[in-house]
Amino acid sequence: MPSGGGKGQPSASAQIVDGINFGDDSGEWSRDGECDDRRFFGSGMASGFSWDHVGRDASDCVAAFQSGTVRMWDYTEARAATQCSAIQFGDDSGSYPNDYECDDIRFEGPGAAMGMSIENMGGDASDCSRLCDYGVVFLRDY
Repeated sequence: MPSGGGKGQPSASAQIVDGINFGDDSGEWSRDGECDDRRFFGSGMASGFSWDHVGRDASDCVAAFQSGTVRMWDYTEARAATQCSAIQFGDDSGSYPNDYECDDIRFEGPGAAMGMSIENMGGDASDCSRLCDYGVVFLRDY
């Protein structure tokens, strides 16, 4: 757990770049060359991530951000860019179909699962398509 600061305040070791608090390197997969912080998207991302990794992979995410391989995911931009009717959602062959949350790593938003993995890409069509239609998940890569 990061030290210093109260809730919502950067820890003493937080890395802040371009006004973004990247946090620290206290995560399980920090310093492995992939950004595990799900606030970001792009080719520099790990193949799996969860909310547990937010602010805990600073060095990797800063490097990817500065090289342009990740950028901050923006709810408003993603919502405007997502056309649910044009998405191939796949099927329900993933690990957690029909559990009322979208487990497909291609999506983000309040209806997205806690943990995301590339193994579920295209494998939660019923949940993801319904949640997309209702405006609670949007494309991560927009």
